[in-house]
Amino acid sequence: MLEAKEVYSFLLFVNGWLGQLFSPCSQPVLLSTSNLNTQQYLGKWYFIAAAGVKESDVQMFRQMDSTVFHLNETAKDTLLLTGAMRMGVHCIVKNWTYTIQPGKDDLTMEGRPELQTLVWSGEWLNCTQCILLQEIERHLDPLETHDALNRFMLYARGSALLDNKVVKAFQTQTACKNMDRFVHLPQEKEFCHLENKAWH
Repeated sequence: MLEAKEVYSFLLFVNGWLGQLFSPCSQPVLLSTSNLNTQQYLGKWYFIAAAGVKESDVQMFRQMDSTVFHLNETAKDTLLLTGAMRMGVHCIVKNWTYTIQPGKDDLTMEGRPELQTLVWSGEWLNCTQCILLQEIERHLDPLETHDALNRFMLYARGSALLDNKVVKAFQTQTACKNMDRFVHLPQEKEFCHLENKAWH
């Protein structure tokens, strides 16, 4: 006869196994920046969608129709991300500079040392042409239990017309992380152009 404790343990195991079997949730693969081959990620990327814990995490993206980025290496361990954002009839161009620090898994944004930027593999969504960035900013108040910012952003290269199954997988997987605020850029207008001879 099995003891009650053994039966209980077995039921917990079965319940956990069934949960993994039927749950759409899975864990993403972190691309540690200290070991990252940055050369394979340079070039043009299309911003597809974003998900966040709070509405304020994604609010800025709701104004965008489309965004195209170019990632360039300006010096050793220094990356320049230039984005051209279509907002109504206007094109807004902005630059972000990131540094890679030895022994750290995340990128450090110039001027925003409190912001943690993690890079995740597109394999999470079964998309080899995708990459994900997660931005996390902690509250300065130690009594505050929630992050000031916590969002995922989905990027694709090659084409802005990403399979809707991938976008849906992104929404589902991020929802598993309590990120139910979701934005999918409509891409209804012409993309803005990035002009730089060094990129051609």
